[in-house]
Amino acid sequence: MSGTKRKYFGTDGIRGRVGVGAITPERVLKLGWAAGRVFANGSNDAKVVIGKDTRVSGYMLESALEAGLSAAGVDVSLIGPMPTPGIAYLTRTARASAGIVISASHNPYHDNGIKFFSEHGSKLDDQIEIEIENMMDLPLETVESNQLGKATRFSDAAGRYIEFCKSTFPAQLDLKGLKLVVDSANGAAYHIAPHVFEELGAQVISIGNKPNGFNINEQCGSTQPECLTHAVITHQADVGIALDGDGDRVIMSTKEGEILDGDQLLYAMIKHRLNTNTLQGGLVGTLMTNIGLEIACRELGVDFVRAKVGDRYVLQRLVEKDWVLGGESSGHIICLDKTSTGDGIVAALEVLSCMVESKKSLSAVVSGLVKYPQIMKNIALKAGSPSAEDVLADEKVCNAVSQVQQLLAGEGRVVMRASGTEPLIRAMVEGPDAALVEQYAGEIAMAVENTCQL
Repeated sequence: MSGTKRKYFGTDGIRGRVGVGAITPERVLKLGWAAGRVFANGSNDAKVVIGKDTRVSGYMLESALEAGLSAAGVDVSLIGPMPTPGIAYLTRTARASAGIVISASHNPYHDNGIKFFSEHGSKLDDQIEIEIENMMDLPLETVESNQLGKATRFSDAAGRYIEFCKSTFPAQLDLKGLKLVVDSANGAAYHIAPHVFEELGAQVISIGNKPNGFNINEQCGSTQPECLTHAVITHQADVGIALDGDGDRVIMSTKEGEILDGDQLLYAMIKHRLNTNTLQGGLVGTLMTNIGLEIACRELGVDFVRAKVGDRYVLQRLVEKDWVLGGESSGHIICLDKTSTGDGIVAALEVLSCMVESKKSLSAVVSGLVKYPQIMKNIALKAGSPSAEDVLADEKVCNAVSQVQQLLAGEGRVVMRASGTEPLIRAMVEGPDAALVEQYAGEIAMAVENTCQL
C-alpha cells in the first residue's frame, strides 16, 4: 500500500483474533477516537454510522468504537447487524462522514475486525488509513463535555437496504416460479437476504439464518457450501445462493449441485451485458482470477485487466478505467453501476436477472467458460516463523517458484502472496494439467513450509 508499512491495516481494514493485538477494547477505543479525529477534520458536526455482523464480540467492539468516537466529538448512528455493503449504502444515503463495519467477513467467530467506508460508500484511500494509524500514536484527548458526540439508533436500516437491493433488479422482471435456497452464513444478512428474494417473487428455503453469536460461517456460507448443495438437491431448488458472514461475497449452486465461483458468475454477467448492450468498458479481475476467464473475455472481444488481490484494488482499477464490472474468484463482485462496493445480494440478483431475461437455467448462463485447474496452498505462519516478506524472498522459495514457472512454459501461472487478512502465505499454481498443477503446488508449499521452520 503506497510503499508504506502498516501497523494495523491490512487489505480489508483491521482484523485478528478477539482479545489479541489490535482487536482489544483498548485498541478499538483508541481506533474510534483516531478515526473520529480524522473524519471530523476540525468540524463539529461529523457523524459516523456503525454496523456489525453477528459475532458475540460485536457488542464489545461496538461499545468501544462508540466511546472513542464520542470522545473525538463525533456523533454515532448505530445500525446493528447489517451486511457490509448495506452499511456502505446507508453511509452514502444518510450523508454520514464515514461508515464503520465490525466484521471479520468469512473468518470464524473468534476473529473480528474493523472496516471503514468513506462518505461516498467506498473503501478508504490509503492515505486516510495512514492518517488514522498516525493519529493512534498520539495521546487520546477528549473534547469538552459540551462537544461530546451523541449516539442514536438508525431507524429502519434493514427495510431501507432491502428496498435498495430490490431496486437493482430490473423493474419489468420478477422471480416468480423460481425456488431458491439462500444460505446467509448465520451472519449479517440473515434478516435481509431471504426477504429480498421473497419480495421479488421467489420461493425461498432459508438456511444459515439462525445466528447465536458463535456459529457465523460455521459449516455454512460461501466458504463451506456443502450445506447449500445438499439443501438445493434435497428441496429440488433451481438455484442455491450462499453469502459470507458479512454479505459482500456470493457463490451460487446450480440445481445439479455444481458450485459456481466468482469467475463463473462474472462470465455470466459479461455475456448477458454484451447481449443487452449494457456492458460499459471491460472486466477487472485480480491476480487470482482464473486464466480461463481472461481467455474467454478475449474471445468475446472484452478488455480484461488484473488488479492486486482485494476488492478495494478492483474498485480502484474500475474507477481508473471508467468501467463498471469487476470482482474476485472468492465471490467479491462489484457492479459499479448499481452500488459502490462488492455486494453479494446485488451480484446474485444480477445473475438471476440473466436467467430470467434469457429464460435459461443457471448452468446454461455460465456455459462456455473453460476454467484451468487451479490449486491454492495456504501455509500458516506460526509464532517464531520468519516474516511473510522474508519467506517470499527466501532463495529456496524463489528457486522453487522459478522452476515451476519454467515447467509451465507460459501455459500457466504461479502467484505467491501474503494474506492480507490472516497469518498465511498463499501459493497458487494454475495450468492445463490438473495432476501437474497439484504436484507443482505441493513442491512450492513444501519449500515455503521448510523456510517457515528455520
